[in-house]
Amino acid sequence: MLEILKYIILGIIQGVTEVFPVSSSGHLTIFSHVFRTFDPSVLTVFLMITNLGSFIALLFFFRKDVIVLIKSFFTFLFNKEKRNDPAVKEDFVYTWKLVVAVIPIGIAGLLLEKYLPTSLLAVGLALLITGVLLFIVYTLRNKKFEAELTWKNAIIIGLFQTTAIMPGISRSGITLIGGLSQKVEIKKVLKFSFLSYLIISVPVSIKGIADAFSKSESINVLGYFLAFVASFLATYITVKILYKSVKVKNLVYFAIYCLLMGGFAIIYHFVR
Repeated sequence: MLEILKYIILGIIQGVTEVFPVSSSGHLTIFSHVFRTFDPSVLTVFLMITNLGSFIALLFFFRKDVIVLIKSFFTFLFNKEKRNDPAVKEDFVYTWKLVVAVIPIGIAGLLLEKYLPTSLLAVGLALLITGVLLFIVYTLRNKKFEAELTWKNAIIIGLFQTTAIMPGISRSGITLIGGLSQKVEIKKVLKFSFLSYLIISVPVSIKGIADAFSKSESINVLGYFLAFVASFLATYITVKILYKSVKVKNLVYFAIYCLLMGGFAIIYHFVR
């Protein structure tokens, strides 16, 4: 029973930290060491399965935006009469901006996945970096963030996102940093961040399911399922809260938290 509870807690941690700019992969790495729930060799599979829960929750939350983008995309491609509709054209271009933004992290993930350090020390240092970057953005809170999201913004955000393959570097956090550094309004960056996450998560989720089946003998099926459900619920509740109330000035709290958690991971690495 205690083991099952650990899986549920890890699922909740994934859901909350996937939305907040504090690195879900970093937190799951830390707490999997603390809880000693499963062999480190299947940590990647667990990350992918709980990521699937977050993916479905965010897909449901942004379902209206996703449906509109998909409709506009195919309308632009196959309906010549409506190609000049400003809304259709804008959504078509926005979809391609999302695709462009996820290409760098996709390439980086494929090339570097096997070489990424996953020790508590590495994760702790990465969380410290995330905290410092969030604090830098916080110092710019009095600046005006009104820019529309351009092709240049999408490319720069995509390049920023490549660093998020490192556990401890928050993908949503680094996307916020990339967008706000270009004075794009925070809710526009958040929306772009979550929608690009949906694109990234499709291949990641498929790979996670495939890997889970290949390692079925070494995983706790019930534990993974409950972690998936917990991740879904925690993600959905958290994104509803964050999306309504997030402001640049609030990033200081996430910055402090990342610094504290990074310090904890480093200390735990040396004393355990």
